[in-house]
Amino acid sequence: MVANHMDAIVQMYPELPFHKVLGFEILKTVPDMARVHLPFKSDLVSSGNAYHGGVIASLMDLTGALAAWSGHDPQKGTRAATVSFTVQYLAAARGEDIIAEARATGRAKELIFCDVSVRTKETDRLIAIGNLVYRTG
Repeated sequence: MVANHMDAIVQMYPELPFHKVLGFEILKTVPDMARVHLPFKSDLVSSGNAYHGGVIASLMDLTGALAAWSGHDPQKGTRAATVSFTVQYLAAARGEDIIAEARATGRAKELIFCDVSVRTKETDRLIAIGNLVYRTG
């Protein structure tokens, strides 16, 4: 039996069709923070054995959404959407697992503001940073 809404999200999230394609693993969710691991998959790269930028952006978006949900009161609604998302790519993730970490930095009536970063698992190299605005209600 599911103990709370976050348990339900953690169970359901990896089972969404697009999320299955990515094949990520949720490492941690606590109020206003989430950490997600993406094992290296050669079918998600572009040139030079580097993860495609869309894969990195998708990982950042889903991790930011998890951080937003992790501190959300479900009594205020369960519909949600990404309102805006910016990303700065800093380095390539070549043949390595990556880990995204997101923190909710502010909450308004319906908007949640999150900072997200992606690093390589093995070398801890910063790959990308971004900001996400998420709407719940």
